[in-house]
Amino acid sequence: MTEPGEHPLAHAVRPLADALGAELLTPDRAGPDDVVLAWEGESVVAVRLPQLSESLDRLLAALERRHGMPLSELDRRTKQTVVRSLEARGAFAVRHGVETVAGALGVSRFTVYNYLNRAKTP
Repeated sequence: MTEPGEHPLAHAVRPLADALGAELLTPDRAGPDDVVLAWEGESVVAVRLPQLSESLDRLLAALERRHGMPLSELDRRTKQTVVRSLEARGAFAVRHGVETVAGALGVSRFTVYNYLNRAKTP
């Protein structure tokens, strides 16, 4: 197998890999942190997951596409919804996550923390 896309399993997982920002590799190119997927006992494709910081950038870009505009142009209520969505996806576990999100939303870190606290208040 020269390309991971030749096998049905690789073809099936490609949309997921693309959504995660992962790279599909042939199993012989897999590193220790890659996930090797097997089909009927044979290693078929390796998945190289992105670094967490790259994942946050990808999440922000996906949210911009979903809303059809830069996140900084959203109204306050929609920005709060975006922050809740990012929190549910673990965006704030990434180092400098709050700063990165604040920059994308065009607000201060303090505002992001307020949005987070507001979401936790019953």
